[in-house]
Amino acid sequence: MYDPTRLAALVAVAESGSITRAAERLGYTPPALSQQLAKLEREAGTPLLVRHHRGARLTGAGELLVARARRVLDELEQARHELARLTGLAGGTLRLGTFQTAGVHLLPPVLSAFRRAHPDVELTVSNHEPPAGVAAVAAGEIDLALTHTYEPAEPVPVPSSVVLEPVLVEELVLVTAPGHALAEGNSRLPLSELAGQPLISMAPDHPARQGVEAVLARAGATPAVLVETPVYALVCALVSAGLGVGVVPEMVARTAVTPVGTRALEGGELRRTISVARRAEGAGPAVDAFRALLRGAFAKAPAGPRW
Repeated sequence: MYDPTRLAALVAVAESGSITRAAERLGYTPPALSQQLAKLEREAGTPLLVRHHRGARLTGAGELLVARARRVLDELEQARHELARLTGLAGGTLRLGTFQTAGVHLLPPVLSAFRRAHPDVELTVSNHEPPAGVAAVAAGEIDLALTHTYEPAEPVPVPSSVVLEPVLVEELVLVTAPGHALAEGNSRLPLSELAGQPLISMAPDHPARQGVEAVLARAGATPAVLVETPVYALVCALVSAGLGVGVVPEMVARTAVTPVGTRALEGGELRRTISVARRAEGAGPAVDAFRALLRGAFAKAPAGPRW
């Protein structure tokens, strides 16, 4: 059996007359494409190309195989389209909702993979800060939403028509100005060390953060600046400027634009769970395909403190 990728490489050389031009067309380096062609020649048991200083030309065996390969590749492409129509992944729209952190740092590679696999499905992405994404899924405004919950926190009611699937759990960590004494060392920092520290208080009236704020208050952290909406970039910027310390998800600390010091917290009780919300019934094949890609991508995402 001939590898379709190698057959496509041979056809590209036949059409371009050059291994270099064929490599550019297929997204290979010329040496990598040459290796694929050499393997195809070993499979065929005969030379398929004559290489010369101006490029490459087909041998008689190469011309025969290219003629057959074009038919094989056309059939495979037709099969791909027919399978897409059969599974409902040809045409249509997939409507996604996301909150800012996931939208910037986790969603783009998943969208790219979905687009490559299902180019005929139209994608729309909208911003839905939790818990608005769950409500939008329940209302049928979007098909999927990335959302999050914090621990400790009061449970947030989820409509019976919506299912939440956890995909990533990350701890909250301390962020400080660069060089701050609390960021020194590799051990976990006891929460008691936050006593008397000026705290950039992250959305203290926001239901998702109220439990976290209560833990920090019991530890003795003193609110210095109140950020009343969940904008972690602003929190990190204020911390970086020396206005106080903050407690943010590990992903936020790792990807902060402004320089910050970081430290894991003792106990690991402060956490954020990122989930995908979908309707319990009638999700459709595009939703299922995207969920599978999400699970694979988030499983590879770094989680847990690394300091």
